[in-house]
Parts: sequence; C-alpha cells; structure tokens
Amino acid sequence: MEKIRQFILLTRFNRPIGYLLLFWPCLWGLTLAFYFNPNLVNYIYFIVLFFLGSVLMRSAGCIINDIVDRKIDIKVKRTKSRPIASGKVGILEAWVYISILCLLALIILLQFNNLTIILGMLSMTLAFSYPFMKRYTYWPQLFLGLTFNWGIIMAWTALNNELNVIPFVLYLSAIFWTLGYDTIYGTQDIADDEIIGVKSTSIKFKENIKIFVSLCYFVSTFFLGVLAFIIDVKVYGYFILILVAMQFLYQIIKFNKNNADSCLKMFKSNNLIGLLIFIFFLSLQVN
Repeated sequence: MEKIRQFILLTRFNRPIGYLLLFWPCLWGLTLAFYFNPNLVNYIYFIVLFFLGSVLMRSAGCIINDIVDRKIDIKVKRTKSRPIASGKVGILEAWVYISILCLLALIILLQFNNLTIILGMLSMTLAFSYPFMKRYTYWPQLFLGLTFNWGIIMAWTALNNELNVIPFVLYLSAIFWTLGYDTIYGTQDIADDEIIGVKSTSIKFKENIKIFVSLCYFVSTFFLGVLAFIIDVKVYGYFILILVAMQFLYQIIKFNKNNADSCLKMFKSNNLIGLLIFIFFLSLQVN
C-alpha cells in the first residue's frame, strides 16, 4: 500500500487540477474541430483518448520534473516531502514508472492519424525539456504554455487531418492563459526560488505581478475574441466570453502574492475557465 501511496504522490493523481488543465485545451480543440467536422462517434472516442493521454503524460511529466528538480525540491518547504526529493522513491524506480506511462501514452497516440502522431511525437520534446527551463530563463511559464496547450493542435488534426490558422489562434489564447495562471501559481515559491536561484515570471514581475497577469489574461481574451469573429459566433457566444473575462478579473482582484493560499485557490479556479470556454465551443453547435 505504501508503494501505491508514493506512486499517487509522485504522479499527483491526488491533485487532478494538473491533468484537467492539460485536458481542457484538448477538449476545446476537439469541440472546435467538431464544429467544422461533426463526426459524433469520433468526437466522443477522441475525448476519451485525449483524457487518458492527458492523465498519462501529466503523470510522466511530474515524475521527470521531480527527477530533474530533486536537489532543488529538498530546499523548498512546499516540495521537500515529494517522494524523490525525500528518498522514498529511487531514481531507477521513477524511470521505470516513466517508461510504463509513456508506453501507455504511445499506444493511445497510435490510435490517431499520421499527422496527429507526428505532432504528438514533437510534443515530447517540449514536455521533456520544460523542467530545465527555470534554470536558464525567467520565462518557464511561457514554455509551459507552449507545452500544455499543444493538445489544441493535435485535437484539431485528429478530427480534421489538416492544419490551418483557426486552431493556432486558440493556441495563442491558451498560451497566454497558462502564462497568467502559472505566474499566479509560482508566487507561492518566490522566497525559496530566489534563494536557490530558480527563475520564473513570478520573480521577474513580482513588483508588478497583477499588471503582468492582467496583461496575460487580456491577450488571452483578445485572441478568443478574434477566434469568435473568425468563426462568426452568435451573440450568446460573446456572452460566454464575457463570463470568461469576468472570471479572469475575479482572479486578478483576489490573488495576493503574499498569501500562498489565495494564490493556490485562484490557480485552481482556472478549472472554471476551462469549463466556460468548453461551453463556449459547445454553443457553436447551436444553430
């Protein structure tokens, strides 16, 4: 039972917000693609595949991150008890877990068309290099945005088997969404990160962090609006986007960089953003 408990802690299965934030963009991309190619059977089937893939890849990513950061995590109050940092899970054992998770993810990936498989393989480069970014740049959150939202492009090609500008507009919006919410999340560790030399947008913009997050969320909303204009959504679609903007504003007002609990709460509230944008794309199906 202890092994199972450590595996759950290692993969963050007990914290679903991580794989949900990875899955929402996939669901957005699928639902947007479904608007142009209404194949209900494939749509539902791909939802299941992308959900399983999100859980598996987020779990593998967590383990890789913990291997890379094991010497850093031990110095940070919030992360020092993680299984690898605390020595409860060995490096070799962790790599065995990663191999199993990636093999299962590969089996899922092979169910898609060739273009989506190629895009999925390309995403591995992003996923496995992300943990190193905070050592070299103050913009690891931007890199996370590029990585976490790649599922939008894959979801589009899974249904449509082609690329055009439409999913990339959504991808841009999602990148700035991630840049904003992960900056909020990173404020929890500013004090420790500055001591050990880890970089983040939370540190870079700590004196004007609300302005920076506001800008990120404004750009994200702007690109959602551009997408809505391109695909000619109905009035009720814009009403949903107003709700998204209001939720962004609520986060900006409520999070306090000096209060870790408020930052974590506002970070988790992005699950509601994911749901609202999903509803926005579902509304496209209403004529």
